[in-house]
Amino acid sequence: MVFKKMMRAFGVGGPTVDTVLANPNTRPGLALEGQVRIAGGDHDVTIEGIVLGLVTRVESEHGDNLIEFHRLPVSGPFQLRKGENRDLPFSFPMPWETPITDVYGQRLHGMTMGLRTELAVAKAVDKGDLDHVAVHPLPSQEKILDAFARLGFRFKNADLEHGAIYGVRMTLPFYQEIEFYPPPQYAGAINEVEVTFIADPEGVEVVLEFDKRGGFLQPGHDTYGRFRVAHADADTTDWTAVVEQWISEAAGRYQGLRSAGGFPHGAPGHGAPGYGAPGYGAPGYGAPGHGAPGYGHGGGYGHHGHYAGHGHGRGGMGMGAMAAGVAGGVVGGMILGEAMEDAFEGDDGGGEEE
Repeated sequence: MVFKKMMRAFGVGGPTVDTVLANPNTRPGLALEGQVRIAGGDHDVTIEGIVLGLVTRVESEHGDNLIEFHRLPVSGPFQLRKGENRDLPFSFPMPWETPITDVYGQRLHGMTMGLRTELAVAKAVDKGDLDHVAVHPLPSQEKILDAFARLGFRFKNADLEHGAIYGVRMTLPFYQEIEFYPPPQYAGAINEVEVTFIADPEGVEVVLEFDKRGGFLQPGHDTYGRFRVAHADADTTDWTAVVEQWISEAAGRYQGLRSAGGFPHGAPGHGAPGYGAPGYGAPGYGAPGHGAPGYGHGGGYGHHGHYAGHGHGRGGMGMGAMAAGVAGGVVGGMILGEAMEDAFEGDDGGGEEE
């Protein structure tokens, strides 16, 4: 979908801008390809610059805020003649830590993401069109989420929290929490599980948090699992067994601490001993390259690595069942996604679309 707007700061007869994405579906670490199309107005203008920004909604102690967390200059200054049309191609790299917004073609309830275009003329900056972006999980992330679903965990919500996770190298000022209700076998042991992925070019840090009482920055949070996963292990690992072991170990540690009288000195931090991931990502698992099925050019992507499909046939019934089981939440998320432009426009001060 393309949104076309008259640039408000430049008055009637000023330039207009379309940003057209070749494919709005992507994954962390890949790139969004497209063009910024500029149409001159009824007089010559000097374009001082065009910048693309990736925008999302992040929760903080002061409420929800729309933030731009990644920017890409598309052009420097140039002269746009009266009635002139220009197409400026771009390749927008997605940060590895970009949060997931869609799983198996369904928008995660609570997630929004958009690519915003800014155009500067005569020291006036105006925001052009907004294109919705769907960020699908990396193969390793997808398999882990699928394993949670296969084990009976039910998706609750997803959101972005402002802050950092102690002991984990991060480049973005926020992290994503994907929340699950536990299955009956964990009734009475844990009330809620939150999964956080912090990805990088080599792999993913997986952080599990139970029965959250505070943020990752607070000493009293109830976080009891942190594991490292290599991208190369995505297609060679029994993720259901791995995740079940993660949950069992973390739940056992959690219950042991509770039985011992709670956490009088605060729960151990993420970097404390005992929170490593022995055996996961270590030798013993195969290591197919990024061209292996399900990753890169070999599966799910089109030419030059563009994401071309949702991989409905790869994950079996797990995430599909999760999506079906939380239809209300998914629909709510899709509605929220459709209303995202209005929310962003409210932040901009309003405007008309053609």
